[in-house]
Amino acid sequence: MQGERFTAPTPPGTRLLHIGPHKTGTTALQAAFHQARDTLREHGVVYAGPGRQAKDPAVAIARKDPTAAEREPWEAFCREAAEAGDLRFFASSEFFATASADAARTAVKELAGAGGVSGEGGGGGVHVVVTLRPLRKIMPSHWQQYVKHGLCESYETWLDAMLRKPPYEEPTPDFWHLQRHDELIERWAAAAGPENVTAVVVDEARPLWQFRVFEQLLDLPEEVLQPQESGGNSSLTQSEAELLLQLNRKLRERNWSTWRQGKVIREGVVPHLQSYEPAPNEPRITTPEWAETAVAEVAEQVAAGIAASGVRVVGDLEALSRRPATPVEPVTPTEIPTEAATEAVLGGILASAALAAKASPPAPAPAPEPEVPAARGALEDRPVRNVPVKDLVRVVARRAVRRMRG
Repeated sequence: MQGERFTAPTPPGTRLLHIGPHKTGTTALQAAFHQARDTLREHGVVYAGPGRQAKDPAVAIARKDPTAAEREPWEAFCREAAEAGDLRFFASSEFFATASADAARTAVKELAGAGGVSGEGGGGGVHVVVTLRPLRKIMPSHWQQYVKHGLCESYETWLDAMLRKPPYEEPTPDFWHLQRHDELIERWAAAAGPENVTAVVVDEARPLWQFRVFEQLLDLPEEVLQPQESGGNSSLTQSEAELLLQLNRKLRERNWSTWRQGKVIREGVVPHLQSYEPAPNEPRITTPEWAETAVAEVAEQVAAGIAASGVRVVGDLEALSRRPATPVEPVTPTEIPTEAATEAVLGGILASAALAAKASPPAPAPAPEPEVPAARGALEDRPVRNVPVKDLVRVVARRAVRRMRG
């Protein structure tokens, strides 16, 4: 890979927009760019914004009928692009992928007006980059992200809805808008011109390959981009996912608001749970064979659509629809390792305490729940290595409610 050329650089003054989508290696890429932003400028590249990714501008431009105040992050983003002048301006956020076709056209038009070099296509000096992973890898990854945000449907139930129940919009209506990659590319190619769109197929066997491609797109020296420590977006094991599922269901039964649940689960339980290091042999989320077949059929359509789109493709497009050599039988967990359970309980308690200490939107008090006898529910009294998921859920929910009541 050393010194190997994968793609030609964009011209100086290009506004390079990496739109994700989610679950295609965006977190690692953004962390590497954020860490190297000073070095990037030395080589004529401005990495947009002060943070790891340009989420606020992306959300702003993707809004339907935004107010002037809601558009301000995007306006500031365009001003920063204009100030970059003849330097290459690079921005990355998977939230750009949420934009409609109209929003994509607006984004390209307004970003093209922010200076830079005019290109040959309708996008002017704007070049759009889409990173792609095999759909069969994205399905379990995206499902667990939904679970972290409150989804209550099991993986197989969710797969059934996404693959067998037209119009495939419930319970997660945004999934195919983001992950039907041929249609995503079509929307942005219509906005920028297919000659101004590059699709990068991530090579999971070579994790640094994606960095080298982006270095070449921006005419950077090799190895300017280096992998950074995980930003807390790691995959869940089967037992961790089952724990979150049951917590989500318990809190839904108690009519917790989305805001309140997010504070306790997404900002409390999940970060602490992910500080746990699972053993190599702990079962991971596995797609059943029937779904693997259905996903492969969709992936073949996606790959064919991208091939016919006229955009530049870097990487092995056939990898997007390649089927697994040996199907793996899914495992339904009944226990969670005690160390992981402890982290989850701690996260829920701390987040609930923080919420109770500050003003929060009024919410109806949940119905009291009988105490679980110590012999059945107290984690500290368990002499075993594993804790049944249902007992752990009761502990987290009971202690969170106590804290919320003050």
